[in-house]
Amino acid sequence: MHMKGFGIFLIILALIAGMVDCGGVTKYDLTMVVAPVGAGNATDLTNASPYLADTVVNITAVAAVGYRFAYWTALAGTFGNATAATTTFTMPAQSVTVTPYFEYTAMVAAGHLHTVGLCSNGTVVATGWNNRSQCNVTGWTNVVQVATDFGHTVGLCSNGTVVAVGDDTYGQCEVGNWTNIMKVAAGDYHTVGLYYNGTVVAMGNNGYGQCDVGNWMNIMKVAAGDYHTVGLYYNGTVVAIGGNTFGACNVTDWTNIVQVAAGGAHTVGLCCNGTVVITGATFNWSGECNVNNWTNIVQIAESGFHTVGLESDGTVVAVGDNYYGQCNVTGWTNIVQVAAGLYYTVGLKPDGTVVAVGDNGNGQCNVTGWDLN
Repeated sequence: MHMKGFGIFLIILALIAGMVDCGGVTKYDLTMVVAPVGAGNATDLTNASPYLADTVVNITAVAAVGYRFAYWTALAGTFGNATAATTTFTMPAQSVTVTPYFEYTAMVAAGHLHTVGLCSNGTVVATGWNNRSQCNVTGWTNVVQVATDFGHTVGLCSNGTVVAVGDDTYGQCEVGNWTNIMKVAAGDYHTVGLYYNGTVVAMGNNGYGQCDVGNWMNIMKVAAGDYHTVGLYYNGTVVAIGGNTFGACNVTDWTNIVQVAAGGAHTVGLCCNGTVVITGATFNWSGECNVNNWTNIVQIAESGFHTVGLESDGTVVAVGDNYYGQCNVTGWTNIVQVAAGLYYTVGLKPDGTVVAVGDNGNGQCNVTGWDLN
């Protein structure tokens, strides 16, 4: 190739990689896409795209009615604070799409054999196995988050207090004196609360040290498995404590995490670029750890034997045990939140209706008539 043609070839390559201004400097496009669609809006406050690599861009996200901001995701680049609605984004050396993820104010939670729904007005409904009274939530009001697992159900109230019903064999429902709580999580036999100051409290079975969280600080989210507890730091790293027979607590090398989920003997982390990492369940009996090819994920959920991911376009993926059809979610669309029970999967739609597939032996999938709005 002669020199003139070679020069044209280089320019074409530069144009493919990004945008080239008159001085031959490569700039890259920044686009913004909200997830789920219609959940809010995002704005490039700097408003000067395309940008040079390493440019620090000011961005903000505002939730629509019925949603709240959760975190930012991007396949490349870095956020000043991925969990702050107004923050900065440092451009990578490529064009990139930045996505704010919003959570619906209504929500669903799945236990082993029962399902809990949080209505937008702060009341709670439940269906399924109730042998431990874990579905006795009809009197709850002003609830902003629910969590559940084997035999108890936990509700976080708008004033930072916590309520719980169900199995109290290990004191996992003894949360009546908790105050200033911003998040809750429920394991099989223990309950975890996250304070607004980033410290953590836990009650219940501590046979594996899963409640030894008194020295944790700077935590922004918590999750609870059968016998372990997971904390997500504000800097995107993760800590875990408790039963580690199958490696569920091997999270010390995780970075850029925006959400954690725990169930059975494994732990799942959602990265800020929409990919997923997983540890535990060493033998991967049912393929529940086969998430390496997942992309564009905005929320994760798991049980002991299957893992579920909500994609940015409102579709859902699932891997693992499918004996009861709990992974048959490929036809789901327009989903805003997912939950994973022991052998079933639940999805919430923006109109407040709920779908479920899998084991319904105790009526845990009887959610057809629910309207959580």
